[in-house]
Amino acid sequence: MEKINKLKKLFKNYDLDGYIVPKNDEFFSEYIPENKDRLKFISNFSGSYGFALILKFRNYLFVDGRYTLQAKIQSKKSFEIITIPNKFPFEVLKKKRLNIGFDPKLHTQKSLSVIFNKTNCKLVSINQNLIDKLNVQKANGKLKKFYILPKQAVGQNYKLKINRLIYLLNKKKINFQFISSSENIAWLLNIRGQDSKFAPLPNAYLTLDTNKKINFFCNLNKVENSFKQKFKNIRFIDIKNTDLFLSKIKNKKILIDSSSCSIYFENILKKNNNISRFEDPIYFLKSIKSKKEIKNTIKSHIYDGAALTKFLFWLKKNYKKHNINEISAQEKLFQFRKKNKNFKFSSFPTISGSGPNGAIIHYRASKKSNRKLRKGDIYLVDSGGQYNFGTTDVTRTISLNNGDKRIKDIFTRVLKGHIAVANYKIKKNTDGAQIDIAARKPLKEINLDYSHGTGHGVGYFLNVHEGPHGISKNNKIKYKEGVIVSNEPGYYENGKFGIRIENLINVKKNKKGYSFNNLTMAPIDRTLINKNVLKKNEINWLNNYHKHVFKNLKKFMTKSELLDLQQACSKI
Repeated sequence: MEKINKLKKLFKNYDLDGYIVPKNDEFFSEYIPENKDRLKFISNFSGSYGFALILKFRNYLFVDGRYTLQAKIQSKKSFEIITIPNKFPFEVLKKKRLNIGFDPKLHTQKSLSVIFNKTNCKLVSINQNLIDKLNVQKANGKLKKFYILPKQAVGQNYKLKINRLIYLLNKKKINFQFISSSENIAWLLNIRGQDSKFAPLPNAYLTLDTNKKINFFCNLNKVENSFKQKFKNIRFIDIKNTDLFLSKIKNKKILIDSSSCSIYFENILKKNNNISRFEDPIYFLKSIKSKKEIKNTIKSHIYDGAALTKFLFWLKKNYKKHNINEISAQEKLFQFRKKNKNFKFSSFPTISGSGPNGAIIHYRASKKSNRKLRKGDIYLVDSGGQYNFGTTDVTRTISLNNGDKRIKDIFTRVLKGHIAVANYKIKKNTDGAQIDIAARKPLKEINLDYSHGTGHGVGYFLNVHEGPHGISKNNKIKYKEGVIVSNEPGYYENGKFGIRIENLINVKKNKKGYSFNNLTMAPIDRTLINKNVLKKNEINWLNNYHKHVFKNLKKFMTKSELLDLQQACSKI
């Protein structure tokens, strides 16, 4: 509470009744540097999504369904936890007339409208971030350079990508775009950076007009001369001068991204230009992976599947003997992945939860919460890696000699939902909301459900969570060939256990139209399956999946691991 009280003392200086603290930094990336995690500083909450609304006499922490339990544990009693979309901020504020401060570099018009729509509150833009006044931290480590993807990793030449983008801009009668999303710049130019712990992002901004004049704004110390020479048609400008450059643009019809262009930059651009605010078309272009990108991604999943499978075999054999806990387990998994020369780093913080900790959907083991794995536990591990070249994300739930019939029945119903997605027949108008219904149906038959989406889009050696495609109740984006999404239904009982089965899948063309193809290669725990709950076609799917896993992973296994793999992939 001490930090919060210090923040509230600053309210007087700006005539404020409250202040908003978002999770993101000025680049709006999912995983931000520790020194930019202002929400964690003020609330102790470490999840990847959320924001705090701190008022004079009340503090609110807004999260989605993945983080409700985690937020309650980490923030303790300092905040009232509210889950979106069950309740929105404007429902808390609708009868109040308050002055609410915010940092314009950390918010978009879209994000603020979620909070302040239908309220009588006055928004006060403050260019000096109030959290930074309390917590001055410098970036750690040496400066890391941007780099160009090698030819074998590139799905399409960057000049062709720029032409595709300009074609879309011309269709909308737009002659200028301000690209504020690092992941979109990375995709457009076939470059990567090292500005995120879990994604190869180059923190930068870019302007593009339909005459192919391109300006690249970044820390110039991050680009070598050899890098610049590869882009002779691009002008490189120090990122500190972005606002000055934008202020000189006049009489343009400019596209800005509604999810990543800050109010600060939008205000500069709209002074002398006509602004169009909607989703950057690069998100959709990026979501459709090329055949080369899919081919490389398949390789990455085989490497990743071999590491995960070796880990799962090791864990089942050793958890009783070696006092393995959640942290030592996730470290062991990391070491298995690290042995592959194509592995770069993890694609997100590993979720390693045993027993009751498995019920926390986006759990992160800490020294305080760290639990020893013991007989009878249900253990959930959700993890992934960034490889040369591809991004993985996989969840497996395993039994440590748990014989509970109810747990087996629930696990099998989660599996049925997983299979329903994997087997879904994709038609012209198929969207994520339709698929989500099929995933939840087996659980809903026994009045159970889960509070997160069934799947999210996944990048190509980029963000593990990527839009616009997904599998959720509200996702209406139509599916196209080349899209990669996760398939991860689950079930969670607070204080007891968590279950989730996750594979990545891609949309591919077949003789009858389109279907999903499984990318993830790792056995599903047969000891948790109640065969009697499965239909014949579901049993066939599982047996065929395991046959495929065995075929792809056998060459990576030692003699003893090969025997384990044969057993794990045998027919049920």
